[in-house]
Amino acid sequence: MISAISKAVSNPTLVNVAQNTDASVICKTTVNAIGRPGFILIDSNIDENTKKFAATKEFLYQATCLAVYMAVIVPIFKKGGFKFAKEKIFKNTEGFEHFKNFKEYTHYRKLADNINVNNRLQTLNKEISDKNCKVKDMYNETLIAELNKEKPEKFNSVKGAVDLSNIIGSVVGLALVAPQVSQALIHPVLRFVGLEKKEDKSIDTKA
Repeated sequence: MISAISKAVSNPTLVNVAQNTDASVICKTTVNAIGRPGFILIDSNIDENTKKFAATKEFLYQATCLAVYMAVIVPIFKKGGFKFAKEKIFKNTEGFEHFKNFKEYTHYRKLADNINVNNRLQTLNKEISDKNCKVKDMYNETLIAELNKEKPEKFNSVKGAVDLSNIIGSVVGLALVAPQVSQALIHPVLRFVGLEKKEDKSIDTKA
């Protein structure tokens, strides 16, 4: 049993997911979106109407958090974080000069993480030979030389800078932006599906 757990925990795919900020946040939020409403629905101490209302509200909140993360954090903080780090914070740090943007680094990192040199080079050569692929313009002599090594340089400072911007973005997005968006979205949706009544804002003019 312990051996099986150890193998699962040390599985390269699982390790990569655990170390990837995007994957971690998306997995956590998805589990929350499914698990929290699920636990509410199976609670026998809550009446049916309350369960439906609470479960739907929780699902909408978690779904909003995920949408905000995907729409705001990924495109803005990740790409912006790379550019800011390259031009301001780490402009003299080795590694950034090889990549024009985060997409290029991601492509290189994916190849560098492949422990099989032959598979790594076959994938690269196939993409370079593809006329419709722009990979050829992404790789200079230094990067190609690194990929030919048994253990290529992964330029962890680049990944660290992007991960830091992701963490900051996650805090801003999930703690500040998501609650505001959900506040404006959740109640109209609940009223639309009949789980919440519209507030009567009319003023009683009777004496």
